[in-house]
Amino acid sequence: MSGHSKWATTKHRKAAVDAKRSALFSKLCRNITVAAKEGGDPNPDNNASLAAAIEKAKGYSLPKDKIKVAIDKAFGTGKDAANYETVIYEGYGPAGVAIYCEALTDNRNRTAADVRAAFSHAGGNLGTSGSVAFMFERKGQVMVAKEIETGDKKNPIGPNGAAADEDEFMMAVAEAGGDDYEDAEDEWIVYTAPTDLMAVKKALEEQGIEVKGAEMTMEPTTPAQVSVVDAKKVMRLIDRLEELEDLQNVYHAMDITDEIAEALDE
Repeated sequence: MSGHSKWATTKHRKAAVDAKRSALFSKLCRNITVAAKEGGDPNPDNNASLAAAIEKAKGYSLPKDKIKVAIDKAFGTGKDAANYETVIYEGYGPAGVAIYCEALTDNRNRTAADVRAAFSHAGGNLGTSGSVAFMFERKGQVMVAKEIETGDKKNPIGPNGAAADEDEFMMAVAEAGGDDYEDAEDEWIVYTAPTDLMAVKKALEEQGIEVKGAEMTMEPTTPAQVSVVDAKKVMRLIDRLEELEDLQNVYHAMDITDEIAEALDE
């Protein structure tokens, strides 16, 4: 991982999305509603996709009452009924960087027009179904803080179990069934197979490690090399796409080097 960081992309995206918290909460609620409806069960213990959606929401501090309302909406009727569908949009941004978008929409025509406009404005092209999906791999990721609040006034911050030491954490991840992990400054990102996400999260917690959140992601199989100038153009497109209420997740295949990460943080 030396010199390159998947986390830099995630951190930039989180910062941009967190700045629009009301829009973020709306997206998280929509995600929970669809997961509950598609799984056919309001109990996350019996609905893996709902459990993952709730974990993601908790990672962004979505209030419990909003989570409950979102679940209830999945089984409502009449004007309270949820009629969202999942739609995937694929295309190429500046410098030919592959971009994969996941949307939850109640109006395909509106969403398609908005996405197409964002690509065109950035000098990119919206592609056909399957045009870039093969360049990505679905993975689960669990976020673990290296230190946590202890509740002790004298020592308010303390080590998060094995997460405080890399050698110990590496063993904990292996024992929990995780595939890999990445050092993300003040936390670890643990990568898992999609079907193992919640099991790995639970196994880490059973080892006394507090987990910040867990969610599904799409990782590029062969990251594209781009210049700093083009990287900024790509991220402007990503930010524009993420401003669209119907888009839940936007992934790209751009390789984030340390140089690019620093430029994006400026």
